Amino acid sequence: MTPLALLLLYISFRLKQYAGDFLLQTDWMALTKGQPGREGYRALFSHTLYHAAGTTLITLVFVPELWWLGAVDFVVHSAVDRIKGIITYKKGWQYTDRWFWWSFGLDQEAHNFTHLAYIILIVNHFHGLIL
Repeated sequence: MTPLALLLLYISFRLKQYAGDFLLQTDWMALTKGQPGREGYRALFSHTLYHAAGTTLITLVFVPELWWLGAVDFVVHSAVDRIKGIITYKKGWQYTDRWFWWSFGLDQEAHNFTHLAYIILIVNHFHGLIL
């Protein structure tokens, strides 16, 4: 994998994260995904399907053999968002509370580290172990 391809891979995951968490996530998804019951899971999975589709698309472009990372992303992104959503919902944190923003930042960094793991897997697929 060339340095340019690695940069494009990184940018692809950053754009996927931005699109999935900001451009495509509706108010209903953002406000409901941490709530208990069927509606909370419906909102969560509606949101995380965007992320899974984005990761699948990225892997199909860069390394089609790792298409299954989309399914992994669905599970991991769902778990991270559900945990953050439940805590935010139970604590009643609003956008005016610093704890809301701390949990929001932690959520985003968890996704960033997940994407780093995917990038390492993809690069490893091309070059062997890179650690």
